[in-house]
Amino acid sequence: MTITAVMPTYARTDVVFDRGEGAWLIATDGRRFLDFGAGIAVTALGHAHPHLVAALKAQAEKLWHCSNLYRIAGQEKLAQRLVDNSFADTVFFCNSGAEAMECAIKTARRFHQAQGAKHKYRVITARGAFHGRTLATISAGGQEKHLDGFAPRVEGFDQVAFGNMNEMRAAITPQTAAIVVEPIQGEGGIVPADADYLRGLRTVADEFGLVLIFDEVQCGLGRTGKLFAHEWARVKPDIVALAKGLGGGFPVGACLATERAAKFMSAGTHGSTFGGNPLAMAAANAVLDVVLAPGFLEKVTTTAEKLWSKLQPVVAKYPKVFGQVRGKGLMIGLTCKIPNGDVVAKLMAHGLLSVVGGDNVVRLLPPLIIGEAEIDAAVGMIDKAAAELSA
Repeated sequence: MTITAVMPTYARTDVVFDRGEGAWLIATDGRRFLDFGAGIAVTALGHAHPHLVAALKAQAEKLWHCSNLYRIAGQEKLAQRLVDNSFADTVFFCNSGAEAMECAIKTARRFHQAQGAKHKYRVITARGAFHGRTLATISAGGQEKHLDGFAPRVEGFDQVAFGNMNEMRAAITPQTAAIVVEPIQGEGGIVPADADYLRGLRTVADEFGLVLIFDEVQCGLGRTGKLFAHEWARVKPDIVALAKGLGGGFPVGACLATERAAKFMSAGTHGSTFGGNPLAMAAANAVLDVVLAPGFLEKVTTTAEKLWSKLQPVVAKYPKVFGQVRGKGLMIGLTCKIPNGDVVAKLMAHGLLSVVGGDNVVRLLPPLIIGEAEIDAAVGMIDKAAAELSA
């Protein structure tokens, strides 16, 4: 037998982490790494955050699972908090970003079809997008590297250039039901949408009676300095998919919607066995305790400004390695002149964890709780790594 017991769907780095402390991870061999990947923007409050640990321990001693056949107090609490702090009126809980996107797409289709428009099912998405790994969401994302070997594509998705409003308008047909866009493309290479573009999407959606969906799986939950990235553009979507940082490391997904968009999602139209279980809700409510505390999001913005101010000169110092810094808040992309995998490997050799992204980008997605010491350490590691790569 040549296949490994763990299905080899990842090109895993040969390191095993034993424990985490704040923004740091400690490997089984004792090596310490500054985690500027955060499990791909997941561990928003770092590792072993005492409030999250206490909340999960307390819940684990009481109840893990009872299914959605019954009311779950933690769901009701979390849903109300998300509603109170967003555009939304209602929330569906699941386990991942892909599931949140599936719910969003189903909700948009049902919105039209429950009103008799059976022909409305197509969704316009943007090139370079990533919306998950299910058959529907890889078709929505449209990237060949994700679709290869999984033909045929799920029908119903039309792609246009990200940020191009003319292409968006031209792609709308009588069959179009919804528009799906990431306010900041994450896996695609940390590409922010222009605020005018996001506002334009709202205008177009209203003009043609479409459902506007924002995928905030990676850019949501405080990563940009606001609870949701679309808030910077002062635009209100109809549906938002959320996950990653919401559970601080515990698998949680959520589909947030307005009453108008979700009014036909009645009993039996959608479901999840594990979604919104008491453990997940305890973790997510604990995350919101911290993120919604007075001053937290403002501090994320201040921290991001400090990181950018120290990062930009270092990037400019090594033009053979880097191109530019782009992104928003603590969702940062470094465009590279050499293969981004080489940069990520060299950074790791110096003790800094980062993540590759599309468009030959290195993603920096640190925990939202980093401070001056972590910023200085990370920038120092980037400087040393880039110096070696330049040589």
